[in-house]
Amino acid sequence: MGFSTDAIHAGQKPDPVTGAVITPIYQTSTYAQEELGKHKGYEYGRTHNLTRQSLEANIAALEKGKYGIAFASGLAATQALMSLVKSGDHIIVSKNVYGGTYRLFELIMKDYGLDFSWIDTSVPENIENSIRNSTKLVYLETPTNPMLTLTDLAAASDICKKHNLISVVDNTFMSPYLQNPLLLDCDVVLHSSTKYINGHSDVIGGIIVTSNDKVHERIRYIQNAIGAVPSPFDCWLILRSTKTLAVRMERHVQNAMELAKFLDDSNLAEKVYYPGLTSHPQHELAKKQMRGFGGMISADFGDTEKAKKLLRNVKIFTLGESLGGVESLISHPASMTHASVPKVERERLGITDSLIRFSVGIEDIEDLISDINNALNG
Repeated sequence: MGFSTDAIHAGQKPDPVTGAVITPIYQTSTYAQEELGKHKGYEYGRTHNLTRQSLEANIAALEKGKYGIAFASGLAATQALMSLVKSGDHIIVSKNVYGGTYRLFELIMKDYGLDFSWIDTSVPENIENSIRNSTKLVYLETPTNPMLTLTDLAAASDICKKHNLISVVDNTFMSPYLQNPLLLDCDVVLHSSTKYINGHSDVIGGIIVTSNDKVHERIRYIQNAIGAVPSPFDCWLILRSTKTLAVRMERHVQNAMELAKFLDDSNLAEKVYYPGLTSHPQHELAKKQMRGFGGMISADFGDTEKAKKLLRNVKIFTLGESLGGVESLISHPASMTHASVPKVERERLGITDSLIRFSVGIEDIEDLISDINNALNG
């Protein structure tokens, strides 16, 4: 089936009792059992919930995977992935990732005996050269947050297969509509479903998708054991949102492309980071492994006061954390999403105090461009 057909139908059947077209919200903590040891496949809400199962099947279909495992947040999903390794194991990580991932790995998981190497995975040889006897997992984010650096997923997965390593890809920035790492032979896909998958800034959630039976068995066990599951209502909201994911992503990409060109052509910013621009050093790779360039832009305005002026004066863009909603958001990575990353490391990555990240929504593009222009020149 095509993407939009799967988005609307996969994992969902009319309710057998009433014929309701929309999957019901099974808001229950437990289930009646017919007799000792006999039930209908549902025992306890943390372990089984049909609304959650529908969501998991839906997103698994969109990511071209066999299994979806939903969590209460993207970071809960990331934490669950750490169950695939043990104390003493080594993990290779893209050096520019979401700040919360950095915080989890460096400030928490290190205390459990895990060892992390932060490398530039945009150069595949760097992955190969960083592998040790203790390496077990490679954690990739592409495009990265917020510098929008790409990793060649086919090349990375080849290296991981060669060395029997688990490859994990945070696909949050792209959504399943624009990129499918499993089709490039990666093992696991991770999303903060808070972002584009839900797209309406009203849910916190995360999901892992894989076709690997052993990975699924372990992560499914962890999902139940740690109990970091999303509520039935949150699952229902995300299911409602995936139905419009294709049309939303088309508009996000269209608006972001026009806004990136405006920022680049107007010289309002000193440097614009967007894979859709031919000036992006990995533009050709973006065309190869993505079906669109995404709705995220970062721009360095060269002057902290100029950046503050923009953040202070925008009217349509909202200054706030998060991304991927229908409304446009603007943020300051150095003091917001990546504040936990040491300043020296931030600046080495290009996350300066004058860098601003745009999550371009689906409003009228003329209004978004005028908003930025007026904020800086008004």
